[in-house]
Amino acid sequence: MNTIYLDNNATTNIAPEVLQEMLPYLKEMYGNPSSMHTFGGQLHRRVEEARAKVARLIGAEPEEIIFTSCGTESDNTAIMSAAESLPQKKHIITSRVEHPAVLNFCKHLARKGYRITFVPVDKRGQLNMDEFRKTLDDGTLIVSLMYANNETGVIFPLMEIGEMLKERGILFHTDAVQAAGKIPIDLKKFPVDMLSLSGHKLHAPKGVGALYVRKGTRFSPYIIGGHQEHGRRAGTENVASIVGLGKTCELAGENLYNEMTYLKALRNKLETALLKLCPDARVNGDTENRLPNTTNLSFEYVEGEAILLRLNEFGICASSGSACTSGSLEPSHVLRAMGVPATAIHGSIRFSLSRYNTEEEIGKVIEIMPGLIKELRNLSPYGRQKL
Repeated sequence: MNTIYLDNNATTNIAPEVLQEMLPYLKEMYGNPSSMHTFGGQLHRRVEEARAKVARLIGAEPEEIIFTSCGTESDNTAIMSAAESLPQKKHIITSRVEHPAVLNFCKHLARKGYRITFVPVDKRGQLNMDEFRKTLDDGTLIVSLMYANNETGVIFPLMEIGEMLKERGILFHTDAVQAAGKIPIDLKKFPVDMLSLSGHKLHAPKGVGALYVRKGTRFSPYIIGGHQEHGRRAGTENVASIVGLGKTCELAGENLYNEMTYLKALRNKLETALLKLCPDARVNGDTENRLPNTTNLSFEYVEGEAILLRLNEFGICASSGSACTSGSLEPSHVLRAMGVPATAIHGSIRFSLSRYNTEEEIGKVIEIMPGLIKELRNLSPYGRQKL
């Protein structure tokens, strides 16, 4: 049975071109790029080439890129750097729908005396801009907001937010882990001070990420030790993965607009068909301002975990906003913040596509889902009452 993988916002496969680029650095070119000898030192040049490729994808300068281990480290580093650099300020602003890498780190800082504001979102998952404006004050040291939501794909208005913060001299960090390589990012235009991205969300390996820090922004390293990354992030460089990240950013930049068009068409085909063929189905989130590869659908009166288990029997991989699949005791904090009804939250499924998905795969999901949903509703006491 062939796997139909529609969980690309969780992680992606390594692109064949990326793996080929990495292999020499996992075998014969295994030196330490900080070494004085040629065998190791030659790798330094490849790290810098990769840095330039990452910078090019997001409209940055190479010296503004710091390699990290993942998006979580990049997020934590950005917020902690602001706290260390501006110790007189104790107010941090974020949203209620952030990734746990930001939410839980902010909660950690709250226990250390920081004042955290979690800005609400509306029913479309868009930031409540009126509430956001009210939260800004002279004690605000940083605003950390995601560019695109990992569950719904909803895109926040970074330009408007950034201009507002720039006028007030407040640092602005964005978690662009889901956005990088999927939609255009030009940091020469976007007034963002720091930006996080992660390799495994765009067909590079797990265990590598990057943090953009705009030139002139005060920065305090989070991991302290050696001189690596120009003293901004200690630890021996993960050369093979850094090279892979560079290659995947290069590929993403070359194919960005073609992929956006392709994925949006596939996503819309899947979404339109399931809404038509499955009664009591709904889209969660802003259907205009969202990533081209993502749809979050709720099928009322049925449990998301049950849907995933049945899909798995057909080799179809997706994810749920319900509790058990994420290892949490609570349903999706994102959908709850949006005011999605409980009956819909528990039946929510996220399909997230990549360039490796095909029309045939989407057709197979469309063929299977209506009968699967009907079957599960017949088994559910809530579904039987509705039917």
